Amino acid sequence: MKENEKIYRTLSATGAGDIVIGVLVIAVGVCAGVIAIVNGARLLHSRKNVMF
Repeated sequence: MKENEKIYRTLSATGAGDIVIGVLVIAVGVCAGVIAIVNGARLLHSRKNVMF
């Protein structure tokens, strides 16, 4: 195999891996955001039950 083919395959694999990592990071971020919003809504809903 020529040196150029090795470089091309390495770059292709790295690019595909970076895309997969990016999609996973976006998915985790969205899930964390949804969980934060749900927890915040629960706290706001239950604040009327707090007595000082």
